[in-house]
Amino acid sequence: MAEPGFWDNRTGAVETSREQSEIQRKLDMAEEVEKAYGEISTLMELREEGEDVEEEVRNFVDTWEDQIRKLEINIKLNSPDDQRNAIVSIHPGAGGTESQDWASILMRMYLRWAELNGYATSLMDYLDGEEAGIKSVTFSVEGPYAFGYLKGEAGVHRLVRISPFDAAKRRHTSFAAVDVYPEVDDSIEIVINEKELRIDTFRSSGRGGQHVNTTDSAVRITHLPTNIVVSCQNERSQIKNREVAMKVLKSRLYDLERQKQEEDRQKKEDLKMGINFGSQIRSYVLHPYQMIKDHRTDCEVGNTQAVLDGEITPFIEAYLKWSVEG
Repeated sequence: MAEPGFWDNRTGAVETSREQSEIQRKLDMAEEVEKAYGEISTLMELREEGEDVEEEVRNFVDTWEDQIRKLEINIKLNSPDDQRNAIVSIHPGAGGTESQDWASILMRMYLRWAELNGYATSLMDYLDGEEAGIKSVTFSVEGPYAFGYLKGEAGVHRLVRISPFDAAKRRHTSFAAVDVYPEVDDSIEIVINEKELRIDTFRSSGRGGQHVNTTDSAVRITHLPTNIVVSCQNERSQIKNREVAMKVLKSRLYDLERQKQEEDRQKKEDLKMGINFGSQIRSYVLHPYQMIKDHRTDCEVGNTQAVLDGEITPFIEAYLKWSVEG
């Protein structure tokens, strides 16, 4: 990076700078682990000399273990795409209002997780359900390793609960599919032939300001060779909506190629089975008992409300460990 002409190739320089920054971040974390260990060693010497430092030792050990855990997780995030921003799409399965409400609960869960962990989010596309919930949503999660942390959330999520929409208070099972893509930037060149695109405009029907339902500002882009369809209606101008939709399309095309090159392609294909029984990666059971279980890692959490409020880190860490160690 100190060599003359380093910035002549701006794309390569940005990528190298990003790599250097992430390596330095891991080194800083390792130094923090070493520093905490030194503090513990000093306290243990004081303890041997008769000092009452039990509580301080326990506090430092707790901090040390937490630092080690975070370092281990970061080391597992070693894919070139892991450090990128994430684009998350959620679609309800069959079941009408019940599944649409479940999709909105998942959206809130991921947005809360992002907020709790210091990530910025941006709504790209949003379509309300007919009575409640959502028909679809796409949003970005922006910050270091957003994709690396969220990639394991891709798949079908199953909810079992007493339906608030059923007057008879019967138990219902609902499904929703989550897709997660790495957001591409200028360091990755994605060539798209304009002739292979079908671009439609329509009136926005989702969240928005005064222009909702008054102008044809919403944009839907269909990539004909792959039949990938993306849309954006959250921005006020058609030009801006087109820019956002193209960003999502490039990310999905990049993710499609990335999956083809990965050795565990079949595993990922298995996650994309139909949005119904037997295909889920995780079950959220709220009745007759309270338990959320990931069927890949066997990670279980009994505090269901905390998870739905964004505390999904145990599942994320369990997945990263499982994906690396098998």
